[in-house]
Amino acid sequence: MILDLFAGPGGWSHALTMLGVRDVGLEWDEWACKTRAAAGQLTIRTDVAVYPVRPFLGRITGLIASPPCQAWSMAGKRLGLVDQPLVHQAVADLATGRDTRVQLLTACRDERSLLAAEPMRYLHALHQHGQPEWVAMEEVPDVLPLWRQYATILRAWGFSVWTGILNAADYGVPQTRRRAILLASRTRTAEPAPPTHARHAEPESLFGPGRARWVSMAEALGWGATDRPVPTVCAGGGPGGGPEPFPSGARKTLSDARERGTWKPPPPANTTSSNAAARAADCPTDRTGPTESPAASVTPTLWRWTLRSNNQANATVRAVDEPAGTLFFGHRANACVWQAEPVDRTTPDTVPAPDPIRITAAEAGLLQTFPADYPWQGSKGRIFSQVGNAVPPRLAAHLLAPHLGKTFTPDDFTLAA
Repeated sequence: MILDLFAGPGGWSHALTMLGVRDVGLEWDEWACKTRAAAGQLTIRTDVAVYPVRPFLGRITGLIASPPCQAWSMAGKRLGLVDQPLVHQAVADLATGRDTRVQLLTACRDERSLLAAEPMRYLHALHQHGQPEWVAMEEVPDVLPLWRQYATILRAWGFSVWTGILNAADYGVPQTRRRAILLASRTRTAEPAPPTHARHAEPESLFGPGRARWVSMAEALGWGATDRPVPTVCAGGGPGGGPEPFPSGARKTLSDARERGTWKPPPPANTTSSNAAARAADCPTDRTGPTESPAASVTPTLWRWTLRSNNQANATVRAVDEPAGTLFFGHRANACVWQAEPVDRTTPDTVPAPDPIRITAAEAGLLQTFPADYPWQGSKGRIFSQVGNAVPPRLAAHLLAPHLGKTFTPDDFTLAA
């Protein structure tokens, strides 16, 4: 049995399914459990901090843990950093069989901080029975010192252990999501699988095939080829074809405009006009398309779509021909938007850009490498929360495959998904 603590909506579980095995997940959130059930994943709805280890003794080959990151994440108040000495103390105590969690919890600024120590309670009990065979854990980068403490303890118990920071984009995830990883094994040298992707594509060499270029958002969302910025032209696709430039639900309203006969394609790009109002009509600020036909001599305004991660001044903004920044949602879900930027700085200020469009839950799931038909359950806000907290299945599959004696390639994931 593979035990998945803090299983969430099934990032690790879906990866295991791709690899031909299953796990049992422990998860507290009601809607994450409903998503897992709809996806056919085995789940025990419980609080990991109180569930007994006894039922698993003698049965566990692998342990997975991704404790909730809200206490540590840059998206939150980061009180986990304040509580870090208490978490280290809890891990040290649990590794010797002493349970001081109740006392330590009273001193924590964020009650979720101590959840990062919970895997050690399970590991200590399982170790008495020579288990598990391997361990995989994931968290935000600031938890790396805690993973190093785990590593020291696990090495003393006979494990080979690797800890470090991995970028999900290096494994084909269309997102530069950096995470602290711990991998441990009793039977093999623990280390992450070789990266399959890089910021810039690498040619084949004597040492083997080169790495592919990072997967872009456009490629992941099926918006068109990735060897040129797309989309670039309002209401008509980029030069040489490409996807429609209105992401999310705007595609339907654009289709409706076509059916009503109120939308017409832009004229050839080599025409000229000084009529700014006519040019603005070709790139309206609403999402329903223009209501009047553009003049025959209008030059289309060029835009490129970007994804803005939140409404903070330091928000990550990436063009669609790049990977997204780290996706996190919760109370900022509505601030994660597609927005248009001029491709050419000479675009007149009088030409309005299309309105920003909120990212959809389905798009967020795809950028996290869940399948397009993944059966998310709950309201839009609850789904966004599940997506943001999940481990990208594609990254998880690369991390787990060596432990399971499996080979895993990007093509395998594409076919399985």
